[in-house]
Amino acid sequence: MSEKRKIKHVAVAGNIGAGKTTLATSLSKHFGWGVHYENVDQNPYLEDFYKDMKRWSFNLQIFFLNSRFRQMLEIHKGDQTIIQDRTMYEDAKIFALNLFDMGLMTERDFENYLSMFETLSRQIDPPDLLIYLRASIPTLVNQIQKRGREYEENLRLDYLKRLNKYYENWIKEYDKGPLLIINVDEVDFADNPEDLGSVINRVSAELNGLF
Repeated sequence: MSEKRKIKHVAVAGNIGAGKTTLATSLSKHFGWGVHYENVDQNPYLEDFYKDMKRWSFNLQIFFLNSRFRQMLEIHKGDQTIIQDRTMYEDAKIFALNLFDMGLMTERDFENYLSMFETLSRQIDPPDLLIYLRASIPTLVNQIQKRGREYEENLRLDYLKRLNKYYENWIKEYDKGPLLIINVDEVDFADNPEDLGSVINRVSAELNGLF
């Protein structure tokens, strides 16, 4: 019998404020995994983007795409199991698409972006397990307000609603590998140890099914 492949890449997906970083940190500590966070604080375009989305949308998305592609290359070249905070698929299927549909990215830039995404995505394997954090708008707003990032204060409700719609459409058709959906409205893994424990148990069950 051939030896089964080691789980190398677990990814956490979800809208702004869903709790991706919090969960990725908790799971990395519990399972002894490495963690790759979303490159927010080092993104030189983010603050400008929130002030003028149309001007900076393409630059922002290219930065995120390149950053996450490099993370995925490192994950698959290394020996350690890594949990990743957001995936490059979300960049293309949710954020770039939403910006284009809102008229905040030109058709020329969007087609160029998608072409680059398709080229890069063919070079890497998808996550061994994708964890999707599903959250309602009130939950997202509450979490965003709690963390108090200044550049997120201008986020509009309709923007979050549109992102949620694209997330649900993407997850409905996601077929790249095992998927675990966690309803953030019903579990408080950030502040409730029992809820975190139940999430850890669900992740463990999914991982055991992969071996």
